[in-house]
Amino acid sequence: MRASLVSNPFALASIALVTVAMVAPLTSTRAAPVEILAQTIEQYQSRPIGDKIGNLIWRGGLVLEGPDNFGGISGLTFISENQWIAVTDRGQFISGVLSFDRGQIIGLDKVEMVPIRNSSGNPLPRNYSRDAEAIDTIYRYGRPAAIRVSFENLTRVADFDILSARPSGPAREVPIPKWLSDLRTNKSLESACIATSASPIAGSTLLITENQRTSENNHSAWLLGNRDKGALSLAADGGFSPTDCKFLPDGDLLILERGTGFFTFTMQVRRFKAQDVRKGALLTGEVILSGSGGDIDNMEALGLRKAEDGSIRIVIMSDDNFNDWERTLLLEFELLD
Repeated sequence: MRASLVSNPFALASIALVTVAMVAPLTSTRAAPVEILAQTIEQYQSRPIGDKIGNLIWRGGLVLEGPDNFGGISGLTFISENQWIAVTDRGQFISGVLSFDRGQIIGLDKVEMVPIRNSSGNPLPRNYSRDAEAIDTIYRYGRPAAIRVSFENLTRVADFDILSARPSGPAREVPIPKWLSDLRTNKSLESACIATSASPIAGSTLLITENQRTSENNHSAWLLGNRDKGALSLAADGGFSPTDCKFLPDGDLLILERGTGFFTFTMQVRRFKAQDVRKGALLTGEVILSGSGGDIDNMEALGLRKAEDGSIRIVIMSDDNFNDWERTLLLEFELLD
């Protein structure tokens, strides 16, 4: 979903230049390399890299800048320790690898952009069909085999191939309930994530709406699965709305939520026990991270990666809505348990 506010400045350091090139027009299906500038973020809530924030450790971040059609990042998934794929609300896949200095992310390398295709293999034709909001990785036999993407406005879910660590090929439609596909707003299907093997609902896809409410005023959600199919809901928490989700390796669920304050954004991440995520449940969870003001922006994308030292890293990215007054941020935190 698109949201716009003015954000405050914050501490930045070192500039890194990452890849080179021009961007292919939307009418092309060819991937093109992209030049990205990355400024490292050294502090979060006035704390240096390595400090604990609740039960997390702050591991640093980036402010990212690119060509005019770079931005709008609304979903993020990792297919290895450093290889990632993102989607934008203008119908683009962005993919690349993280670059590091002594374990800290300092930039994005080998970045490419390519239009998301429809089932005929053509770029998505109109703006209302391009609004990709979430992405997750499909694993087969322990290896990344495909990606699953959800869209709002023209609400739907589709799978795409992965070829040489890049998104590839035409869309393959995934059936969803009619009440979801009938939604035609930019506050419909905001989050989609696939339960990991340790979850009681392993392999099922969780779909969460941003502003489709139940009779109790909670966020409507749905499980896609052979044995686990059915409705559930996310408990509304103040002025926050869900923007993305991911399942941890232990089966627990993380949901990223966004709110607004006085000329600023707010955000929080809630954690939900694996056994609580089931058909018919009301998800409540526990807040494990929060942010506001200049530390964050319009945070929409949530990814998980396993670092070289074996730790689980939470990576959160923002959607700048292609506005000069918003930023594309990448923030990383280490999960302690």
